[in-house]
Amino acid sequence: MTTYKVGYLIGSLARESINRRLANALVHLAPRELDMAEISFRDLPIYSYDYDADYPPPARAFKQALAAVDAVLFVTPEYNRSIPGGLKNAIDWASRPYGQNSFTRKPSAVIGTSPGAIGTAIAQQQLRSVLSFCNSPQMNAPEAYIQYKDGLISDRGEVTNPTTEAFLSTYMQDLHAFIMRVYTVLPRGA
Repeated sequence: MTTYKVGYLIGSLARESINRRLANALVHLAPRELDMAEISFRDLPIYSYDYDADYPPPARAFKQALAAVDAVLFVTPEYNRSIPGGLKNAIDWASRPYGQNSFTRKPSAVIGTSPGAIGTAIAQQQLRSVLSFCNSPQMNAPEAYIQYKDGLISDRGEVTNPTTEAFLSTYMQDLHAFIMRVYTVLPRGA
């Protein structure tokens, strides 16, 4: 069976982020056909088209990391009913300069957790809109709005609620199936 390299971006830059815990759980629950690797965007400066002619080293490294993966998983919180500014900045870097959009035809999925009752529903919808503009095929179902409660996920990525663990495991299996479908329809390099 083909193995796919999946880069994941954690929308929160906080070291103790509950979305980092969720990402660790997803890595732990991923089927063996998914090779998971975090793509950090912590060191990116604020994007400006003034850089388009000569990207700074952190931005070049970020674009290279995206080029090296077959798919992208966004694990994001919701800040003020939107996506975090750092994540939007990273997407702006990745989608530029014109004609060199790192997300074109690259499968993506969105998930997130929050203590709020609606999880990260609004941020996810806004992120999906941005990814649509970036021409990234998206796994639209299942939607995954995880309400975080203390102790739900350990520091090592172990999910303590069996129902949530089963849902997240299925989510990762569905991500694998989605990536396979996308590359059946849109072969790499075509």
